[in-house]
Amino acid sequence: MSLLVVGTVAFDDIETPFGKAGKIVGGAATYICYSAAFFSRDIKLVSVIGDDFPMNEIKKLQIKGVNTEGLQIKQGEKSFYWSGCYHADLNSRDTLDTQLNVLATFDPIVPDAYKNSEFVMLGNLTPTLQLRVLDQLNTQPILVVLDTMNFWMSEEFINDLKKVLSRIDVLTINDEEARLLSGQHSLVKAAKIIHTLGPKFIIIKKGEHGALLFHDHQVFFAPALPLEEVFDPTGAGDTFAGGFIGHIAKTRDISFDNMKRAVIIGSAMASFCVEQFGIRCLESLNETQIEARVQQFIDLVQFDIELIA
Repeated sequence: MSLLVVGTVAFDDIETPFGKAGKIVGGAATYICYSAAFFSRDIKLVSVIGDDFPMNEIKKLQIKGVNTEGLQIKQGEKSFYWSGCYHADLNSRDTLDTQLNVLATFDPIVPDAYKNSEFVMLGNLTPTLQLRVLDQLNTQPILVVLDTMNFWMSEEFINDLKKVLSRIDVLTINDEEARLLSGQHSLVKAAKIIHTLGPKFIIIKKGEHGALLFHDHQVFFAPALPLEEVFDPTGAGDTFAGGFIGHIAKTRDISFDNMKRAVIIGSAMASFCVEQFGIRCLESLNETQIEARVQQFIDLVQFDIELIA
């Protein structure tokens, strides 16, 4: 059930209508690993940081079962940094500052001990780096999941994105990105077009309106859980991806029915993430809380109905 996770380990500086987080630990791979670690204890991380990154934060990941052999530490350089401010609805945000730092020259190196990983989660990075990782694997994984964003769908990157899409099994994107990638407003039509690019399964995230899972002619919808408080949506999509791939790696079942379960689990994990700034909620989370939250999702959609004859 070895799981290879590729993505950023970084600093975020977040402001929402509910306050300011200050400079905190973030990055796609960080959220993915914290979320997946509740289901898999064999996680292999490929990322890069500068020597300004706190080593105690790396130790926390290691305690969670994350192998950090593939985490490059660049001496004398700074870690990737992003600062953003969310609008009142929390669905839109303004980027205030982006400092690529070590990410500007990142060349992902997959250690030999990682090269036969059974499951792969490619966090949001340039498509060229995602391809670089796949090219270093010795064996074809059971499942490859990829997350991407609208920036990589521009003319400059679209050809490389299509190359990596042809080599993956599951694509996770939001509804805006699905429409941009496919050129279709209807998400059903968008999924059909994206299928032709390679992914067998497509997960279209709709934020507070849930998520859709597409496979051939099958469609599954998972609602978002109504929450009393939402403080910070940063990392929610990555936390979703971590819960999703973590469950798949644990069960080793890539059927559509199990994918549906994984979407619910991913949604449950994401619902925890948004309740506090950064990874704070994920750090203190336990399995009992996760089981209760998953049950809330089940109760939300489960009902009996008698069809009219």
